[in-house]
Amino acid sequence: MTVLPIVVAIPTKNEAANIAGTVRSVADHFTAVVVVDSDSTDDTRALAEAEGAQVVPYRWDGRYPKKKQWCLENVRTDIPWLLFLDGDETPSPALLAELRRIFLDGRAVRPAAFDIPLGYWFGGRRLRYGHTIVKRALLDRTRARFPEPDDLEAPGMGEQEGHYQPLADPVHRLRATIEHKDLDPVRTWFERHNRYSDWEAWLEQHPDVREEIRVAKTRQGQLFHRAPFKPLLSFAYAYVYRRGFLDGRAGLDYALAMSFYRWQIALKAREAGAPPHAD
Repeated sequence: MTVLPIVVAIPTKNEAANIAGTVRSVADHFTAVVVVDSDSTDDTRALAEAEGAQVVPYRWDGRYPKKKQWCLENVRTDIPWLLFLDGDETPSPALLAELRRIFLDGRAVRPAAFDIPLGYWFGGRRLRYGHTIVKRALLDRTRARFPEPDDLEAPGMGEQEGHYQPLADPVHRLRATIEHKDLDPVRTWFERHNRYSDWEAWLEQHPDVREEIRVAKTRQGQLFHRAPFKPLLSFAYAYVYRRGFLDGRAGLDYALAMSFYRWQIALKAREAGAPPHAD
């Protein structure tokens, strides 16, 4: 089987519960698989190496570039195309087939990046309706880069880039999905999003940086970025407009969790004295 001319980069820290399945899902399909690990204290590195991945250590120095841009600049730079996967993500069979049609047909690849929808799991169930996140996960490193907003003093994100997309042009959206199946308990979702809400609330206090980040989001993200009453809007969008109620209890749980996340951001921003539009 001809492998895809793409390097898979998997940024990790303590992903022992998920990493073996992620590496196994890509090892036979891509030219290289590299786990970029930030001092994991569990068996992440050993498990990744056992499945055939190269493991590269990473330690953030507190400045730019952050972790993903560092990967673009340092991980297997002999291969222009790089696919980012989280430690709990796997490409769907349909995505592998779609990538083969694009990269193995003998023609030059015109887009500089590809947006890929997530197949998202929450509370042990695959959401079919209420979840609509798209990641700009596949990049030509010679034509794409992550922005460097002035947020190094912000809490919450640390070594990872924030919730914005890498800059590239043109960008094409794929149909098939990356499957985001987190095997960790749901409390870890709330722990992560508590940190993320610290970063989002900090942005509300720094509107210039907030605007820098807004333009590096998808069109949908830019519209939501400006919207008022985000907790209510988030619930209505996920549960009603996107018919999350068809996902049963998991759809309700997810819509409530995202609404709570938006409420956290607004509450933290008000506590810090951010402008009224933070609601």
